[in-house]
Amino acid sequence: MTRPVDARTDQFVEDVAALDPLTATYAGIPGHDHELPDLSPDGFSASEELHRRALADVAALEASDAREQVAKDAFLERVGLTVERADARIDRSEVSVISSGIHAIREIFDLMPTGTDDEWDVIGQRLSAVPAALDGYRATLLEEAAAGRVSARRQYAEVASQVRGWTGQEGSAGDYFQGAVAAAPDALKPALTRAAEAASASYAEFGRFIETDLLPRGRETDGVGREAYALASRYFLGATVDLEETYAWGWEELKRIEDDMAATAQRIVSGGSVADAVAALDADPARDCGSREAFQAWMQAKSDAILADFNGVHFDIAEPIRTLQCKVAPTNDGGAWYSPPNEDFSRPGTMWFSFTDDHKQYSTWRETTTVFHEGVPGHHLQCAQVVHQAELLNRWQRLLCWVSGHGEGWALYSERLMDELGYFADPGDRLGFLDMQGFRAARVIVDIGVHLGLTIPKDNPFGWRPGEVWDADRVFEFMRAHSRMDDGSLKFEVNRYLGWPGQAPSYKVGERIWLEARADAQARHGTAFDLKAFHAAALDLGSLGLDPLKAALARL
Repeated sequence: MTRPVDARTDQFVEDVAALDPLTATYAGIPGHDHELPDLSPDGFSASEELHRRALADVAALEASDAREQVAKDAFLERVGLTVERADARIDRSEVSVISSGIHAIREIFDLMPTGTDDEWDVIGQRLSAVPAALDGYRATLLEEAAAGRVSARRQYAEVASQVRGWTGQEGSAGDYFQGAVAAAPDALKPALTRAAEAASASYAEFGRFIETDLLPRGRETDGVGREAYALASRYFLGATVDLEETYAWGWEELKRIEDDMAATAQRIVSGGSVADAVAALDADPARDCGSREAFQAWMQAKSDAILADFNGVHFDIAEPIRTLQCKVAPTNDGGAWYSPPNEDFSRPGTMWFSFTDDHKQYSTWRETTTVFHEGVPGHHLQCAQVVHQAELLNRWQRLLCWVSGHGEGWALYSERLMDELGYFADPGDRLGFLDMQGFRAARVIVDIGVHLGLTIPKDNPFGWRPGEVWDADRVFEFMRAHSRMDDGSLKFEVNRYLGWPGQAPSYKVGERIWLEARADAQARHGTAFDLKAFHAAALDLGSLGLDPLKAALARL
């Protein structure tokens, strides 16, 4: 059978890989690992034209069957929003503590193999290309700034600080680029060291450029306003939601979760508060790994055990997916994330944790739920399953399609599923789960609130600052009151919300959609409802915007 949509989108994958070698490496598409993208204005223009042309071509095609129609709808939704973002010049101008050209280049070296001399040589070639890539990016940011398209001053200041950390100018992580080549073979080390030194020097200079040239031009306000936020929300959710209704729901959801936390705390310290329970858990040496190395070993053992427990019981997990690497990242920026396997699974899916410089405690009770979120049944089961489904999904769906509301929503739903399945029987682990659930609900509130400049409800359930208007200080204060995160990690999180509008709510809003879809399927099928079959069919759809996901799940 001729599949015109699959053929055109498969060609799009190759075209994207050629123009964006970072995406090629991330997706595991061979042949481009020695290259870096052109981040100059001309490079961005070429990428934008590629997306516009593919969008028009796919829109004109007739899908061959229902499966290909789903693929077409997904492509039009994702690439259409990419073009809208290009029209708004977002990718050219937006710099934040988690997303920019310099973040993408730095992070890609974490995924590159180092097993052979040839692989080290490829790393050296890519390192040697860093100065020219940053020169092109500098030209783009200057062009955008001259037209008034800038990020907030706070983001420029924080990113400049991150760069100083990556290049060993401050913090305890040392020079990232020198560390990346420390294990190189002796015969290749001199050349790799020179390339790493040049890359580090170009990053250090770029950090100074951000601080001296961009920061003074940056916006004083952190909020981006309703128009920009509405586009960001649609991009991260793949859906249009009522922002005010979602904001109000966030307050209700946070209150529900914190009531549950208070009850769970009673199981830890009878008659005590959540703060009392947290203090007791933090004082328990059995719940602290004690070091980054021990924490990495703990999360590897935890994820290995869940993979073994789940296979054939709650999910049928294909053999290539039964390997999940767990690593502590070589930088001290904070956060946790997942990187998927490549097509042949020679690079396994990997769960990453990054701790800040001032991190002192490596709690298991706080992070058990994060292991489920990033690993199984969360991102690893979701993303690696998609890569494996070559018979059901085209190459674009398997390698390049990602919708935050779908993916992060599934991962947060997975945490809820683990509670339902009894994996939080330990009250400490359950308090950690609820703490992160509440944290995600609080993010819905502050993200929408600060970017839209909303007023804090006078009747909010916590009686907190009624009638005041959100700003960065109130965001930090609110998140501090509604989380048990250390201040270094919390500062990174808050700066992330301020600089990456619309992304943080996608977790809780996505979970909301997944739960509603499951409830709908249960109501339709009654006693015949099979949860394992529902999950398998849902994941086999691949990544979709939440609006098309709701439509697709309604047919299951």
